Amino acid sequence: MRLVAALNLVAVLSVPFRSQVRIHNADGRYFTPYLATAGLVSVVLSLFLALVMRRRKRAAWIFNVGLAGLTLVSMIVLLALSDPDASYRRHPFNYLSAGLTALFVLMLLVGRKEFVAKGDRSNIALAVGVGVGSAAFSVALGTALVTWTNTVAGSALRDRLGYTIARMVTLEPPERAQELIAVPRIVDVTINVLSALTLMLVLYSCFRAPRSSEWLSGEDEQRLRSLLAKHGERDSLGYFALRRDKTAIWSASGKAAVVYRVVGGVTLASGDPIGDPEAWPGAIEPWLEEAREHGWAPAVMGASEEGGAVYARHGLNALELGDEAIVERDEFTLEGRAMRGLRQACNRVQRAGYTVRVHRHQDIPDAEMAELVDKADQWRDGATERGFSMALGRLGDAEDGRCVMVECHDADGSLAALLSFVPWGDSGLSLDLMRRNRSADNGLLEFMVTEVLAAAAELGIERVSLNFAMFRSVFERGSRLGAGPVLRLWRSILTFFSRWWQIESLYRANAKYRPIWEPRYILFASSSDLPRIALASARAEGFVNAPRLPDLFRSRHTASAPPTGQQR
Repeated sequence: MRLVAALNLVAVLSVPFRSQVRIHNADGRYFTPYLATAGLVSVVLSLFLALVMRRRKRAAWIFNVGLAGLTLVSMIVLLALSDPDASYRRHPFNYLSAGLTALFVLMLLVGRKEFVAKGDRSNIALAVGVGVGSAAFSVALGTALVTWTNTVAGSALRDRLGYTIARMVTLEPPERAQELIAVPRIVDVTINVLSALTLMLVLYSCFRAPRSSEWLSGEDEQRLRSLLAKHGERDSLGYFALRRDKTAIWSASGKAAVVYRVVGGVTLASGDPIGDPEAWPGAIEPWLEEAREHGWAPAVMGASEEGGAVYARHGLNALELGDEAIVERDEFTLEGRAMRGLRQACNRVQRAGYTVRVHRHQDIPDAEMAELVDKADQWRDGATERGFSMALGRLGDAEDGRCVMVECHDADGSLAALLSFVPWGDSGLSLDLMRRNRSADNGLLEFMVTEVLAAAAELGIERVSLNFAMFRSVFERGSRLGAGPVLRLWRSILTFFSRWWQIESLYRANAKYRPIWEPRYILFASSSDLPRIALASARAEGFVNAPRLPDLFRSRHTASAPPTGQQR
C-alpha cells in the first residue's frame, strides 16, 4: 500500500508519468494494479489504508478485500471473456496488473486472522453523513471555481459539474471534458485537494478507534480506595488514579488494577498499576489485550522504575521522561549556603505580613470550601483544567477529605494563594493544585511549601512529592563542565522551548528545595507510536484541545464525558 501511494504521488508530481497512467486507465488498452491511479485521492487512500492495516483494523481488511476483490474480478472478466482480438488481451502489462492484484488479495486472505481490532459500530453511519456533507461542499465549491475561471464559452452547468467530479477523482480527466472546460492549473489542483480532504474525513470517520465505553464507576472507585489504603505508600501518583474520567481494568484476583483513559486511539495509563505488585501482571495483561482488540496504542505516562520494569516484561519499551521531586521532612532545612535563596524569599514574604494555614479538606466548612474552589477557578490559567497523570481534576469533593489544603493570606487577611495535596499512603503528600493571585508578591509559593514541611510532623507526614520536572537530567548534566555536544544541543533545544512551556522553570523551581529526584518513565509498544502518544498525552493533560467529530451517530452505550458534577 505504501508503494502504491508513492507511485501515485510521483504520478501527481510528474507530468509524463501522469500522462502514461491516464492512458493506461482511460484509453481502453491497459489497466493498472489495485489503486494505482494519478491523483491525490489515491495517495491519501493508500496511505490511510496502510496505516489502519498496520493497526490490524478488521474494517480495513474487509474494505481492502471487497475493493481489491472486485477489481480483480473485473480484470479476470476482461482478460478471460473479452474478444481474443480485444486490446485488453494483447498487452502483457494487463496480466502483470492482474497478477499483482491477485497476489495482494491472496496475502489479505492468508493474513485474515491478524486483523482483529474492532471498530466503533457507529462509524459507518457517521462516515456516510460526513461523506455526503463534505462531498457536497467540495463539489459545490469546485463547480463555483470552474464557473468563475472557465475560458471556454457556452459550457453548460452539467459540463462544469461533470468536470469538477472528474477532477476530484484524478488530475487527468477524459479528453472530452477538457475540450469543454479550460481553467487554470491551480483550480484543478484545488479541486483534487478538496477531494483528498473529503476522503480523509470519511476514512477517519470510518476507521476511527472506539473510545472507552464507560468512566470510573462508584464501585470501582471504592475498590481502588481500598487498594490504596493497603498499598498506597508505593507510588506517589496512586491517588490520581481516582480521577473519574478514567477507566479501571482489574486483575482476575481483584488485587490490582490498571487505570487509563482512551485518547485519540491511545489507551493512556498513568503511574504504576494500583494494588499488590504481585498481581500487577494480572491487570496489565487484560489491559494490553483490550488494546489489541480495539486497535489502541498502549502507553504509560510517569511510571516509576519498579512499575516500568513490570510493564517492560510485558513487551513495552521504556524511555526516561523526567524526574519527580520528593522532599523528606527530616532532611529538609533552610539552613546553609545552598538554601540561601529560598531562605531569603521566605523571609521577605513573611516580613510582608503573609500567613499560612494548613489543614485537611475534611476540616474545612462547606461555605469556606466553596470560596476556595471559586478562587481556584478564578486564578486558573485558561479555561481548561490541566493535568491527567499528576492531577486529581477536582477540588472540594466529599470523598477527598484526607487531602491537605494550604491557604496563604496577605496582611489584610485576603486569600492570596492556595495549594492542595493528595494523600500518598498514610505518611506522604503529593502536590495536586497550585494557584495564586497574579498580583501577589513573588516567593509566595515557596513560602507555602516550606510551611507545609514545617507543619508535616503535626499531620503525620514524612515526605512530600512536588512537581514533576521533564528532562531534568538534561538540564543538570548539560550545564556541567565536559558535557558533550549532543547533550549541550539537546539542552539548548529544551531551553528554547521553555519560553512557551514550563520545562526548565519547573526544574529550577523544584531544585531549590534540594529534593530527592525519582526518575519517571514513559512506556510504549512501538517507537512509531510515539507521535500519537505525545499528542494523546498533550490532549489528556489539557495542553491541546483537538477538534472532535460530532457524536450524533455514536452508540448510546459509549460515554463521551465524565458523569455530571464529578470533574471540575
